[in-house]
Amino acid sequence: MPSPANDWIERLPDDRLIAEFSLWSADLLRLEAEIARVEPHADLFHVDVADGHFSRALLFFPDLVAGVRRATGRPIHVHLMVADDVLLDQAEQFAAAGADLISVHAENAAAAAALDLLDDRGVAAGLVLNVETPVAAAWPFLDRIRFLTLLGTPIGVKGRGLDSRSIIRMIEAGVLIAPSRGKCRRLLAADGGIREETVPLLRRAGADSVVMGSLAFAAPSLEDRMNWLKGL
Repeated sequence: MPSPANDWIERLPDDRLIAEFSLWSADLLRLEAEIARVEPHADLFHVDVADGHFSRALLFFPDLVAGVRRATGRPIHVHLMVADDVLLDQAEQFAAAGADLISVHAENAAAAAALDLLDDRGVAAGLVLNVETPVAAAWPFLDRIRFLTLLGTPIGVKGRGLDSRSIIRMIEAGVLIAPSRGKCRRLLAADGGIREETVPLLRRAGADSVVMGSLAFAAPSLEDRMNWLKGL
């Protein structure tokens, strides 16, 4: 499949929540079929990458992203949860595999160097904050990123409820990035604890995008689920 146009971020919806579909929640034995099933409803696909050190999970690899790239023309957002000693190499490999957006963690000492690399490769960059990291930690990076993602659960863990600090943190992040939004489109995303009862709260707090796992892939009717999301 061809990659999205260079201005794909500007083309994302601005009148409703953006839906990132997390492939961690797909049926991995039928991944190509799953992508085809949900693609009409997904604004972009979200691929988590974890090395078992920075995050307790062990997840996904460049060849998988290359395969996803062949299967869809939707943008691919790679979320790197990896230690500093492999961060630059991982960013390089996933950029080469076809990622359209790569997000690194503010907690990485090599975050600035990774953003330099992504700029050199012409790949859009994002920043992710762990639940316990102050929102202000994103400030030094704001002019260099297009997505700011706030985790609402412990890093690399599925099935947890939304942390009680998440709503106020989303509001704080909206205030933080407001002055820089006039320069280019910068989006606030929520990842983790995305449930039917939490999405409206996150939307009202300022989220532009939500990373949907089982809320999308396990929905009894994906069409109904997306109509609900678009109405928030």
